[in-house]
Amino acid sequence: MEDEMNMESQNLDPDQGSCSATDELNQQLMSQEAPSPKLSVTELSRELDSKSDLIDDKEFDIPQVDTPPTLESILNETDDEEEPFVLEDPCLLNIDNIDTHSYDTSSVASSDSGDRTHLKRQKAIWHPQSMVWKKKLHDSFSVHGSVIRVSLLKGISAQIASAAAKVDAGLPTAIAASSLIAVGTSHGLALIFDPNQALRLCLGSTAVGAQYGAISALSINNDCSRLLCGFAKGQITMWDLASGKLLRSITDAHPPGTAILHIKFTDDPTLAICNDSGGSVFELSFKRVMGVRTCESRCLFSGSKGEVCCIEPLHAKAELRDHPITQYSLLAMASLTKILVIGLKPSLKVWMTFPYGRMDPSSVPLLAWHFVAVQTSVNPVLAFCRGDVVHFLLVKRDESGAIHVTKQKQLHLHYDLINFTWINSRTVVLLDSVEKLHVIDRQTQEELETVEISEVQLVYNSSHFKSLATGGNVSQALALVGEKACYQSISNCGGQIFYLGTKSVHVMTLRSWRERIDHLLKQECLNEALALAWSFHEGKAKAVVGLSGDEHKRKAVVADRMVEILIHYADRTMKKCPDQGKIQVMEQYFQDMVPVIVDYCLLLQRMDLLFSQMYDKMRENSVAKGVFLECLEPYILSDKLVGITAQIMKDLLLHFQDKNLMANMEACIVHMDVTSLDIQQVVLMCWENHLYDAMIYVYNSGMNDFITPMEKLFKVIAPPLAAGKSLSDEQVIMGNKLLVYISCSLAGRAYPLGNIPEDLVPLVKNQVFEFLIRLHSAEAPVDEEVYPYVRTLLHFDTREFLNVLALTFEDFKNDKQAVEYQQRIVDILLKVMVENSDFTPSQVGCLFTFLARQLAKPNNTLFVNRTLFDQVLEFLCSPDDDSRHSERQQVLLELLQAGGIVQFEESKLIQMAEKAEFYQICEFMYEREHCYDKIIDCYLRDPLRKEEVFGYIHNILSIPGYSAEEKQSVWQKAMKHIEELLSVSPSKAADMISVHFSDQIEQIIQTLQDQHLLFQFLKSLLDPREGINQDLLQLSPSVTEQFIELLCQYEPDQVLETLQFLEVYRLEETIQAVQKYQLHEASSYLLEKKGDIHGAFLVMLEWLQSKLLTLTHEGEKSTEVPSLKNIEDTLAKTIALCQRNSHNLDQQQREALWFPLLEAMMSPQRLSNSTVLCLYSDCKYVLLWHRCILQYDLYVLFFLFLLAS
Repeated sequence: MEDEMNMESQNLDPDQGSCSATDELNQQLMSQEAPSPKLSVTELSRELDSKSDLIDDKEFDIPQVDTPPTLESILNETDDEEEPFVLEDPCLLNIDNIDTHSYDTSSVASSDSGDRTHLKRQKAIWHPQSMVWKKKLHDSFSVHGSVIRVSLLKGISAQIASAAAKVDAGLPTAIAASSLIAVGTSHGLALIFDPNQALRLCLGSTAVGAQYGAISALSINNDCSRLLCGFAKGQITMWDLASGKLLRSITDAHPPGTAILHIKFTDDPTLAICNDSGGSVFELSFKRVMGVRTCESRCLFSGSKGEVCCIEPLHAKAELRDHPITQYSLLAMASLTKILVIGLKPSLKVWMTFPYGRMDPSSVPLLAWHFVAVQTSVNPVLAFCRGDVVHFLLVKRDESGAIHVTKQKQLHLHYDLINFTWINSRTVVLLDSVEKLHVIDRQTQEELETVEISEVQLVYNSSHFKSLATGGNVSQALALVGEKACYQSISNCGGQIFYLGTKSVHVMTLRSWRERIDHLLKQECLNEALALAWSFHEGKAKAVVGLSGDEHKRKAVVADRMVEILIHYADRTMKKCPDQGKIQVMEQYFQDMVPVIVDYCLLLQRMDLLFSQMYDKMRENSVAKGVFLECLEPYILSDKLVGITAQIMKDLLLHFQDKNLMANMEACIVHMDVTSLDIQQVVLMCWENHLYDAMIYVYNSGMNDFITPMEKLFKVIAPPLAAGKSLSDEQVIMGNKLLVYISCSLAGRAYPLGNIPEDLVPLVKNQVFEFLIRLHSAEAPVDEEVYPYVRTLLHFDTREFLNVLALTFEDFKNDKQAVEYQQRIVDILLKVMVENSDFTPSQVGCLFTFLARQLAKPNNTLFVNRTLFDQVLEFLCSPDDDSRHSERQQVLLELLQAGGIVQFEESKLIQMAEKAEFYQICEFMYEREHCYDKIIDCYLRDPLRKEEVFGYIHNILSIPGYSAEEKQSVWQKAMKHIEELLSVSPSKAADMISVHFSDQIEQIIQTLQDQHLLFQFLKSLLDPREGINQDLLQLSPSVTEQFIELLCQYEPDQVLETLQFLEVYRLEETIQAVQKYQLHEASSYLLEKKGDIHGAFLVMLEWLQSKLLTLTHEGEKSTEVPSLKNIEDTLAKTIALCQRNSHNLDQQQREALWFPLLEAMMSPQRLSNSTVLCLYSDCKYVLLWHRCILQYDLYVLFFLFLLAS
């Protein structure tokens, strides 16, 4: 057989067909497996759709996952909006224009390119028994389920392994998929498998493989009648897939010594493209002349000008063959530096160039075409990538025939890609450099699923990119790219992607929507299965396969499946209920499970299912039943569940009552339709459990009765209020609810929420008003006062009740009945409050404030006797009543501000306010009369607002809007009361004077008799630390000197520090002042400042000597030790004075300072009475003396140094 193969390798006649050795090899491989009956593509597609398990080795098909879409259906889809994209100037293809040395060699490392610990953590677990990957649950899985199914093609894989072992076919090197699957081997054979995984042809021979090398590239044409094989040593063969005959053997299509990296059929069966390891691209034109098959080659791109390492012609499906852009036969090429799109027809033309920019030189360039619906048209989109960013370019043809390219949204990744495949117009599958599959929704860029396929042991095309079979004569850049190249190991067809491993072939398909749900159910992920099904129902799921028809039909199909899952979920929930343990455990279990059932039943609007089958199942367990009923609460509160069955309602009430969840019960009742309930029973239950909101709601919505709830509430709060007793907390709550209820009823709103039906609003308003103004209540006792309801509400909360009436009056239309009601209410209010002494001034004031506001309205129709306002004024301004002074004043102020001023005689009002010491009222009235100066008196007399007078004066004198006469009157009033203002706050008064009375300061000083007040004023005025800007003050030095003399009297310790801050004073007069009060240090400071250094020294020396003398004399008389620290500080200050000025004095002058100081310090040693020293031998005097002597020694040295200099 080997001889036959060698002979055959020398006679490769295109018409000869496959050799006998090939036939023998076919027989050996096919004998391993009996052929299975062939099924049609439609039948196989249906069968695959119905199976979710792994495809076995008996039958396999490569069907279309979906029925191919019509052009009309594609046009109805939408995609990303267009974004303008500026291209390089397209020009005719010119080899000389392409720069081969322009690629950027800088590396941008992938963020996920070397983390092996990450790989181990995320690695999928391979189960040989099932030949599928079990993946850990993660976020995208819980949202989208398992989107893809990766399956081992066991039949093909077994036969590849058998061929390698038994007939030396070699290892697989390339794969191409159509309705047949072609697998190329390292020994030059092409194994052809049908959809049932049966080997149909074995093309070529090992002898040919020895001559041509490994098959490096494969391509099957559109009608699956021809196969092109590219070889590692550069040869190309064409085979007839029907007969297995060799049709062409092409050896001169491209330069010798280069491997075929890519070979691709175009949509034109007579045209193919090849790309060799030299980086060149050639067009192969197949012709048959006089029965002789020929091949003409044309160079499209020379590798000497830039190496192309990836090519991708645009293929259109059968239904898009008439698309206007197909006439150009577009070809995308990826060099090491840029992307090019050229048209092969009608003439060669470059339509686009796009440089990569900065990228990792080891990254693999990738190209992929797909037709996508954008807005109202279908056009091809080119995806290209090198590294971790995928670019999408929309290619369109305009009416003139020109090609336009628009940039779409980019896809940014965190990993380096080695393969990009469209699986449909919205879903792409990416393979990264660590062999992880990423399923991406292109529109949202969401990652739907990640699967690791390292177990496939993917075949890489590195040896062909390095052209090892021809001596490795390729560039380093191309060889670097080839390290990750796997172009020929991955092929897609009909929504399926085939991955070629070293010993196997795997296929990846999108799961149908049912499969994805069933896959989750098999893993008992019921919650995730329901969530995924709901996303299918709402049309929000990604990568959906198998759902067809209109929206209503799709929703119905999914809803039926969800109902099945819910029934299964309920059965499983009850079956897996923990039988033992604490009741809390069971509650927690059902709280996790039952809400899911309720939620989806309500989402599907299947109340029948929820309240029949589901509730019947839950009732079997009391805990489950309780949780079920409690689960209804949030849906009732959100008005998603309004009507429930009578049985459920009854059980709900009983359950909440048993659980003491009455507040929850009340919240639910006011959201439900109560017409189907036993209203009397519900009302009784509400009253007994203090559910007043629910009681009112039941009366209103169940019986259209708006008055009975008011009567029931009044009966509770009226007696204690009438008796003058305090209400309990519960009664206060009832009273507040009653006020709100009345307010809602009069405003046409339902209580506690919603609106009263429009046809009932006038009737309800009239009923409520009639109720409020009743003369007596039903079943009234003999001693009941008139108008009990109004009286009760006034006693309960006067202000709020009057606010309710005010709002109601706003809503009333000006008709006769409304006017009558308003007047009637006002008359009753006056009768009840004015003729009754039970109400406080505040309450009475609230009434008249309310009346004043109503009377002040433009279209007022109310009438109130003016004498009533006079009575109220006398009542509030009664000088004999000191109680509630602030309250009475505030009430009157509110009354006046509300418009009640028109009801009073102003002169009388001012007179009564002054007598009652209502200074805010006086201010209000003076403001109306523009008597601003009198308002100063109001502030000064009001003990609570005295300090506010300064702000008021400042505003009047500063803010525009007041006349000169008004400002002058205020200025004069302030000057008149200046001493009183200073006594209120010297600092604020000084601030005011500095701004508005700066030219009157000396006059003010002369008028002040209180010396201490004068001192405080001057201190606030002149001390810079008080914050007044001294530049604004133009004061004579005498003012400052007067302040310093007062400072010597009241704060002598602050004199020296203040002198250091102040500047405007005369030295001689100031020295006399401080010497008068014997402030030695301050005197010394001023003398030194004057320049009299010796005089300053004498003052300090005299002060030091007096202290030393006091020390020695006190020592003789008493054992008490005077302040040694004081003496030491004085000495230090004296020495500092000498030091500070010595450098400016001559020798004689320096001696006049230092020697007396030395003499003064040595004099205590000459004491003849030694008992003094003995007396102080145990005290701190010795320490002081040693310190003084030490300092003396230092200064003696310093003095000697000065003498020497």
